[in-house]
Amino acid sequence: MISAYPHLIDLNDYPVTWWNGLLRQAEDIIKNPALYADSCKGKIMGTLFYEPSTRTQMSFQTAMLRLGGTIIGFDNPQTSSVAKGENLKDTTKIISGYSDVLVIRHPTVGAAKAAALTAECPVINAGDGGHLHPTQTLTDLLTLKAEKKTLSGLTIGVCGDLLNGRTVHSLCKAMSCYENNHFIMISTKELKMPSYIKDTIRAHGGTFEETHSLEEALPKLDVLYMTRIQRERFASPEEYEAQKDTYILTTQKMKLAKSDMIVLHPLPRVDEIEIAVDDDPRALYFKQARYGMYVRMSLILTMLQSPAKTQLLYGSTHKGVCCQNPKCITNQEYYLPKSFTGTGTTLTCEYCDERLLLEH
Repeated sequence: MISAYPHLIDLNDYPVTWWNGLLRQAEDIIKNPALYADSCKGKIMGTLFYEPSTRTQMSFQTAMLRLGGTIIGFDNPQTSSVAKGENLKDTTKIISGYSDVLVIRHPTVGAAKAAALTAECPVINAGDGGHLHPTQTLTDLLTLKAEKKTLSGLTIGVCGDLLNGRTVHSLCKAMSCYENNHFIMISTKELKMPSYIKDTIRAHGGTFEETHSLEEALPKLDVLYMTRIQRERFASPEEYEAQKDTYILTTQKMKLAKSDMIVLHPLPRVDEIEIAVDDDPRALYFKQARYGMYVRMSLILTMLQSPAKTQLLYGSTHKGVCCQNPKCITNQEYYLPKSFTGTGTTLTCEYCDERLLLEH
């Protein structure tokens, strides 16, 4: 299915040249903010935040205001008609009809793509469950470009909840598209990186290793990307409690790292980075959040100015076949076409990337 509008659902839907152009524009906005002050005058951004958010929501709002535009939307679905049982399609259809660009965050995997299917303006994915978070990845790319002066030849450690961490999923997919990047995946066996992300890294010629030890990995790293163990992604409090304090970055552990290693974190932090680490010049997570505002300014402009159309679904439906992922949007919004790519006995859901093995 091809939409009449450009959308950003997955950063990998666009070529690296597009990313690089967007990053160059963000760098120009940083240098010359006054030139962009009225770029979105008369434009309206709709925001549908079905999940709590501070940085993503406010950086999008600030980005639009700095561009001269205005904002409508909600940051709590219980204050909208969602509380009355309105489905995603109807909410999206209404708000996109009022807006020039729509930003959505949703706890269910594939929700942004589902929203884009019937939206009447460009849709930007601000995070869909534990799946993807492309605008955080653009934030990370701009931070790395500005601070490390390169997006290639880096050893990148990703640590914490790699199973549910949409930020690390998007980051690994994106950085594998640049040359000679090596990933060290630091997690417990229960929270290890999903296979489809590792497959993507291999497909782009990237390399990775997996370890349970943060201390072992630290001396090798150019970048350490810490993530919190996400309470909201666990089925029970007991499962969360068993994992939550596994990885904590301390000033003592920072002594093991290179003098020019940088520490990033998508935030919010709980207790996985000791407060005292904030004083280390290598700790750049607060600066990283500010870069996010600039890259979202660039993204809003790009979406509003692009005449492109986005292909959202490439595959096909199969009689009687449904996605087996209980967190997939197709298992909540039943009207959606259950579209899969692949052939033979292996299919992949186009909303959540879950693989489905068919019986002969």
